[in-house]
Amino acid sequence: MTALLEFPPIPAAERQAPRAAALLAAVGTTIPVGQVPEGVAVSPNGARAYVSNQASNTVSVIDTVSNTVIATIPTGAAPTLGAVSPDSTRAYVTLAGAGELAVIDTAGNTVLTNIPVGALPVGVAVSPDGTRVYVANNQSNSVSVVDTAANTVIDTVPVGPGPIGVAVTPDGTRAYVANTGDGTVSVIDTATNTVTASPVVGDVPVIVAFSPDGTRAYVSTAGSQFLAVLDTATHAVITTIPVDTPRMVAVSPDGTVAYVANLDDDTISVVNLATNTVTGTIPTGNGPLGAAVTPDSARLYVTNSIDNTVSAIPLQTIPGAGPVAGGTVVIIRGHNLSGATAVRFGTATATILANTATSITVSTPPGQGTVPVTVTTPGGTGSFGTFSYRRVPVLTGITVTSSPFGGVGGNQGPTSGGGTATLTGLNLAGASAVHFGTRAATVVSGTDTSITVNIPAGAGPGPVAVTVVTPGGTSNSVGFTYVDAPTLTGASPDQGPTSGGNQVTLQGTGLATAEAVTFDGIGASFSVLSDTTIVATAPPHPVAGPVNIAVTTVGGTASAGLYTYADAPT
Repeated sequence: MTALLEFPPIPAAERQAPRAAALLAAVGTTIPVGQVPEGVAVSPNGARAYVSNQASNTVSVIDTVSNTVIATIPTGAAPTLGAVSPDSTRAYVTLAGAGELAVIDTAGNTVLTNIPVGALPVGVAVSPDGTRVYVANNQSNSVSVVDTAANTVIDTVPVGPGPIGVAVTPDGTRAYVANTGDGTVSVIDTATNTVTASPVVGDVPVIVAFSPDGTRAYVSTAGSQFLAVLDTATHAVITTIPVDTPRMVAVSPDGTVAYVANLDDDTISVVNLATNTVTGTIPTGNGPLGAAVTPDSARLYVTNSIDNTVSAIPLQTIPGAGPVAGGTVVIIRGHNLSGATAVRFGTATATILANTATSITVSTPPGQGTVPVTVTTPGGTGSFGTFSYRRVPVLTGITVTSSPFGGVGGNQGPTSGGGTATLTGLNLAGASAVHFGTRAATVVSGTDTSITVNIPAGAGPGPVAVTVVTPGGTSNSVGFTYVDAPTLTGASPDQGPTSGGNQVTLQGTGLATAEAVTFDGIGASFSVLSDTTIVATAPPHPVAGPVNIAVTTVGGTASAGLYTYADAPT
């Protein structure tokens, strides 16, 4: 099972190595915090961000004006995720190693009390009125309901197996819990503390977040690798949005964008919630897990669990890149934006699609290079960062660079997936997705001319088109072929001398890409005659008796007890 967390903490020597340079230039500010930062929660007043450092047993308090750590609060074992009360006076942090919920006084930056909850508490959410806190207990398969006035557990609600994320609807009437063990979300009626629905959303759901109006729930699925969009009235999944190794989901308070932390890609996927599409990715540090947006939607905080840092990312112009042909839908955030008369990308004028006091949605004009973005209103003209125009990516080839069975140097791999491949071409920097047919691959590293990916499992054997998506558009395709695992059904003759040397015809399926043939683990020379037939030369064997013959192909290994060695007569 893929989990949100690394618990118990993984020793540094066993943790994922930092990646090569990010696909795009770094943005914003990097803030050092404690070891293995997991969750981050921004206070409703926007003044502070609270970071749970799982391996340091501390909470870092970040001043969001200076983007510096102003306090470090010691806690119990393995602080994991956090939430802040509506009045910003209390922070609640789950202590996964202690089975407790820490209650922090945000004025004094001290732990007031630790409340015993269930085993391995992970997710935590505060009701809109601040009277209740809901804690997802991963190993107890339950949610603890805490009375914030008394700081005691007043109820325990059984939910699905392996709960991690919990979120409360904006109206406070329901709590949604992501159950990693069975692919469901438990919907809790907060008036009765009972589960009223358990819709299936995908493999290994991790985190739940809501639209500001509460009509949609967004669920990250680490196994299915998509963001499920749930209609909260019907509990039906209305669409899924492909993302890579998703963990925390943060919805902007203005309801226009969702930000998804992609653990293995070291990126944040930017999801346009009007179209339910990924419009781009933002590079982060290594191992992003937690994500939280400030109340004014102007800044995103992301925990980098491998780097022991937090990225503070400005969100003035999202996405910050698009194709030279224009037509990218961009959201510009700020203040006093009502009545915008012009938005310019360089000297070219964009088409205004929507306009409020705090945001403008535009369609970009055609352009080249990196240009300044300006907004003109009756009050004057302001600058809003830059926008980079990218050319359409071009793929020229694909080469398997590692494989669990064989085929390195080619363009074939097992249907079960595994190994790595390198794509070559032009204009590949900033790749937000690589697809093998309909399956998403995880990007390991990349430059403008090459991308290395982990090969995903295929839907079945046969050729698929491999494409790359960047801010410049979707590339042409190159071919990759999935190969099923072989089978062995017969050997003729089925016996021979221990001295070896006789020719054995092997029958089966999927043998065309054979890389090795062994008799009881001893390598044999062989020739492939067809996809169903191999002729192998039996090697010498030290003793008489039955042995397994194994054939390894690009698709896997088949082994069967089809041959018997016999001693020479004496």
